Amino acid sequence: MDAGLPCERRPEGRFFDANDLYNLGMYSGKSRTQPELAFRMLFRFAGRPVDGLLQPKSWNFRVALECPECPEAAPWHFEGPDVSRFGGDVAGVTVPEPSQGSAEYAATVTVTGARTPLESAELRKTVSDYLDAGYRWQMIPVAMQFDYELVHSMGSTSCIAASLFLAERFRAAGYQADVRRGWFCGVLGGALDLPHACVEVTDDDGRVKTVDIAKAQLAARLAKNTGEFQELCIGSIYNKVILSTASGDAPLGYHGCGSQSPVQVRADIQPAR
Repeated sequence: MDAGLPCERRPEGRFFDANDLYNLGMYSGKSRTQPELAFRMLFRFAGRPVDGLLQPKSWNFRVALECPECPEAAPWHFEGPDVSRFGGDVAGVTVPEPSQGSAEYAATVTVTGARTPLESAELRKTVSDYLDAGYRWQMIPVAMQFDYELVHSMGSTSCIAASLFLAERFRAAGYQADVRRGWFCGVLGGALDLPHACVEVTDDDGRVKTVDIAKAQLAARLAKNTGEFQELCIGSIYNKVILSTASGDAPLGYHGCGSQSPVQVRADIQPAR
């Protein structure tokens, strides 16, 4: 606190922002905080051969939708998995029925990987320059991540902020580029629901490539011998990511009840047995 960590003083004690505490632990250098241990365990896969990430893999995909201050029953809209474009499949879908307050989406989602590295020298330089810029990945509220200029002004980054920034740079260079929101699968048994986003850009060969910039940053910092996985993130797709139909700065869910509070979307994604 003496160094500037903000807190809210209440009669029952001092309350800290969960993201602030997570970032404090992650960059404490203690090697034993919960964030450090969790991310080190999470990214163990990034130091292994990537062949397993290129195989078809099925996930039990469940999403809880919650509408705060919901006044009445109404239809739901959920931006579901969008995997068929890259050879994936969605089966056994249960869509949310009109209801009040909460609902659920469920499906079995199969994704597969493909090694399709960026060919454009200009695109690769843009990515390389960003990785070399020294931005530090942090836990940041989703709404704040959409303001990527604010995030980067603090020396920070996140998957959404980084993807929005890169897409703008790609478009400025004359390339067609969009940002897709989605989910990073197999995160601590589904217990850690991290927001995720990637850039989709049409490369010089006419193919749509995926740039998962934040995962390349995290792998470089949290695990050794991750060069092969980092390269996979620069253009290729792998089976631990499920992209949605939502664009980078759009919500994943809507409810037609008229509530002004955004719908909360919480995913639980487990490997299918």
